[in-house]
Amino acid sequence: MKRRQFFTVAGTLVAVASTLLAHADEPVLVEPVHRVAANAASLGLETSAPQASPLDQAIDIARRSLAYSQQNITDYTAILVKRETVDGTLGEHEFMSAKIRNRKTSENGVSQPLSVYLGFLKPSSVKGREVIYVESQNNGNIVGHEGGLKGRFLPTMQLPPNGMLAMRGQRYPITEIGIENMLVKLIERGTQAGQVPDVQCEFRKNARVKDRVCTVIQVTQPTPAPGLEFYQAQIFIDDELNLPIRYIAYDWPQRKGETGQVIEEYTYLNLAINVGLTDADFDPHNQSYGFYSK
Repeated sequence: MKRRQFFTVAGTLVAVASTLLAHADEPVLVEPVHRVAANAASLGLETSAPQASPLDQAIDIARRSLAYSQQNITDYTAILVKRETVDGTLGEHEFMSAKIRNRKTSENGVSQPLSVYLGFLKPSSVKGREVIYVESQNNGNIVGHEGGLKGRFLPTMQLPPNGMLAMRGQRYPITEIGIENMLVKLIERGTQAGQVPDVQCEFRKNARVKDRVCTVIQVTQPTPAPGLEFYQAQIFIDDELNLPIRYIAYDWPQRKGETGQVIEEYTYLNLAINVGLTDADFDPHNQSYGFYSK
């Protein structure tokens, strides 16, 4: 598998820390209670091609969601839960408090750079780690420090996002994190899946991610082939926000009737959009962070 198959999220503490920790459980998922006709109307979105295939409608939903985010969403906070297979090994769920400002452009260039803060909540092996990345700042590097015992002895460091240390245990660099990057990759993958003769796409309603009601778009590519990146992918679209808040992809099962191994899994819990993040939220010298406080 290529290391950049998807978004980052997918990659390497907001408000009141006690509130965040209280919600830092593994994602609570409820299976959809029934299937519905595979059409975009189930999401409350009209498509430009009513007779399009379910997969085409899914791609159209992703395009509309991306356009909406680019036009209307400046920033957001969430608890990002990530689990990835790297070098054949499926890692633990990692919980991060995430602050993200979307990249914005104007006629004069980049008006708001992609800005990311991650505060790691658990497991204990990463708890206390903090990472900041701001496009075109800090010489293009990540600023980060470890937590726990290691953090007491190791200094704050700057690392290239694509470097060996920053990418250790990660499928994607931090530059590919966020919902907009996820949507871009979903569109790319959906377009690729459209070339597969036996691809299957269906919509399922009334799934839940924590307390959020979602419609699931499930894409299955039954037959392995060169260039295909997953057997089955599920995208959970928040019915109120019309944004994807969970993505999980599975490898082809080794035996019929089995579930394939998780390739990558990203969930945005407690998503709050347009909260008014400022430069201070992405400043390593912010006194509420632990970068240079030792």
